[in-house]
Amino acid sequence: MTLAFWVLKALSTALGESTSDWAVQTLGPVPAVLAGFVVFVVALGVQLRTGRYRPVVYWAAVAAVGVFGTMCADVVHVGLGVPYAVSSTAYLLVLAGVLVAWHRVEGTLDVHDVTTLRRELFYWATVVATFATGTAVGDLVASTGVGYGGAIVLFAVLLVVPAIGYRYLSWNAVAAFWTAYVLTRPLGASVADWAGKPRPDGGVGIGQGLVTLVLLAAIVVGVAVHARRSPETRPAPRVVRTGVGAP
Repeated sequence: MTLAFWVLKALSTALGESTSDWAVQTLGPVPAVLAGFVVFVVALGVQLRTGRYRPVVYWAAVAAVGVFGTMCADVVHVGLGVPYAVSSTAYLLVLAGVLVAWHRVEGTLDVHDVTTLRRELFYWATVVATFATGTAVGDLVASTGVGYGGAIVLFAVLLVVPAIGYRYLSWNAVAAFWTAYVLTRPLGASVADWAGKPRPDGGVGIGQGLVTLVLLAAIVVGVAVHARRSPETRPAPRVVRTGVGAP
């Protein structure tokens, strides 16, 4: 795993939170969710048809998943009135179910082995579940009195745990990866909320629209730099469908 991957992943998680909030406030809940779903389907469809790792296509799909996954979690709480504790538990169970099904069918959860369309479908189903789970868990922690600032510190500390475990304690690489992947979501969401939410709501009041533009610009620059330094994977002899496995 490269530093560029984790930086872009963290930026995409924050972008998903700020864009979702901005779209709902600007367009309204129903149009925003419909638009998010359309963008999600189109971006993911392009990625699935590509059949290899292309930075622009892959990270566009991740960003679209981030926005739509955030909306899924928010709709359950705001639209349906489901408590954060319940939605967090439900999404954790969904995530666990996807991972168990993936492992039982394919015998591996290693993202470096995503070499078939079926494995890629499992991969993206897992990614969607991690975004929805992370959003719900992040909101749950922030709403308990810890606040967005406290949530940032908490998840930043937790994110270091799998990194240290993998680096120095010989933890399983696949388990460490997915643990870190899940934790980046509530961390990014907490940062976006802290920056964009009004001061009465616990933020610093920059505004979701401005935060979205800044994050989008950062991702565009990051992907452009990454694309120049990382060659695209080739379709033969081994198709690597996710950016984490690009040789």
